[in-house]
Amino acid sequence: MNAAHIGELLAVLGAGIAAGAVNAVVGSGTLITYPVLLATGLPPVTATVSNALGLIPGSISGAIGYRAELRGRRRRLLKWGAGALLGGLTGATLLLALPASAFERIVPALVGLALVLVVLQPLITAKLRGRRARKGRSVRPDGGPLLLAGLTLASVYGGYFSAAQGIIYVALMGMLLDDDLQRLTAAKNVLVAVVNSVAALFFLVFADFDWAAVALLAIGSAVGGHLGATTGRRLRPSVLRALIVVVGTVAIAQLVLR
Repeated sequence: MNAAHIGELLAVLGAGIAAGAVNAVVGSGTLITYPVLLATGLPPVTATVSNALGLIPGSISGAIGYRAELRGRRRRLLKWGAGALLGGLTGATLLLALPASAFERIVPALVGLALVLVVLQPLITAKLRGRRARKGRSVRPDGGPLLLAGLTLASVYGGYFSAAQGIIYVALMGMLLDDDLQRLTAAKNVLVAVVNSVAALFFLVFADFDWAAVALLAIGSAVGGHLGATTGRRLRPSVLRALIVVVGTVAIAQLVLR
């Protein structure tokens, strides 16, 4: 094993740690790991599949780190999780059936819209709360069919590529739920874990992947997911919202310029 090869292994491991931490708090960790995998010489689809497999431990680690914020949310998480499972499987199927560039044009616009919704979430929530109060209505604890449909569609995208899917989840939940941002982040981690896991199981059977990349990303993302959850739970909502916007903006720039 030469020095250059060792350098590539360390780069993949470091990318996994960084992606795990970012995913636990915000999302978009794929935008760290995917370019690194491509730089090691992996083909795009193999890199995407290896990335999905390798980031599963990080998703699970991040979800466990936010377990306190998940208490009392079991029923709605089961419902959303079913949609995420179906969407993730659909997206994984599309990855192997469609050209690698199929979502490239729409992704930056999708992430941009999600960022706008995240920024405006307090204003939107206040207006919706006022409207419900005037009409004597209460917010549905699970967001209703509209949120379920939105999360399922976002999961299709997540199973296909996954970059910034966490931001899209948070934006959708923030619009249709009256809940704390940290709780939304916790739910987002569960949904990402479901999508990554079901996509990975599909890829294990039907796609090619690189075992070394998967192993290094798995180790790194598990460590990073724990670190990210530990740090993210301490952030004030305003700081967390600002972090989401910063990471999302960088994600858009990278998607447009690459």
